[in-house]
Amino acid sequence: MTQGFVMETRNLTKRYGALEAVHELNLSVPGQQITGFLGRNGAGKSTTIKMLLGVVHPTAGTGSVLGKRIDNPKESLEMRQHIAYVGEDKQTYAYLTVKEMIRFMRSFYSDWRPDVEKRLIKEYELPLERKVKALSKGMRTKLALLLALARRPALLILDEPSEGLDPVSIEALLQALAGASADGTTVFFSSHQIAEVERIADRVCIIDRGSVVMEVSLDQIRQDYRRITLGFSVYPSEADFRLEGIEHVRIDGRQITLLTRRNSDAVVERAHNLGAVSVDVVPTSLREIFLATVKGEE
Repeated sequence: MTQGFVMETRNLTKRYGALEAVHELNLSVPGQQITGFLGRNGAGKSTTIKMLLGVVHPTAGTGSVLGKRIDNPKESLEMRQHIAYVGEDKQTYAYLTVKEMIRFMRSFYSDWRPDVEKRLIKEYELPLERKVKALSKGMRTKLALLLALARRPALLILDEPSEGLDPVSIEALLQALAGASADGTTVFFSSHQIAEVERIADRVCIIDRGSVVMEVSLDQIRQDYRRITLGFSVYPSEADFRLEGIEHVRIDGRQITLLTRRNSDAVVERAHNLGAVSVDVVPTSLREIFLATVKGEE
């Protein structure tokens, strides 16, 4: 594992018959940060996470988590002792009560924090005597989060953690993840909710059709990315704006919109030289970058 990264993959691939769920995925996740794993439904996020956890075996490629190889059963088992995971389905032992489930899980971990357990039971308003199978989807999510956050893991992995939560609970979740990161835990969470990722992530990894299409820090987005809208009296040509740093081009009549990464001054200069009648340069958002990246010219 490269120094500073808690998770890395190299050409990680998973096929199910003719379906290639993950294609030669290369991922690098730095430690002690919050990384949002962003993609549309079906992009390959859950399959990637399951391979990282050793639950699903790769068809090809390799990877490491906390310095342990994911394709080595012994190392994968050692790695999972230091990870807390909240899965997409949030399924637990349905026949236990909430209280029994918490007591059962607490017995496995020396890093369990009773004070956090007590606080989250109250905060999430968990019904301790109710059986897990009788909980709503939102309550099952809250229970799964408690079981993860009451520990002090080196790495916290969550797959669509806000699914089934109301807006108030989502806010509490985001604050909890930010708090876990502040305590030194690396947080890696998948989502297709761009606003949630933008709220708390330090870094984002965008996956589309099973491959990583962008890895970027939120600071870099704020500092370097711009949306430039140009108006012309004649119809512009995309070929005139094949410059370094341009990520996406959209032409609508006499207007051309560019998504740039650095080099915005050179783009503006080119526009003036080509007789642009209007030039508008504004910071862009993660949402704009995501849509341009995964949808191309759509």
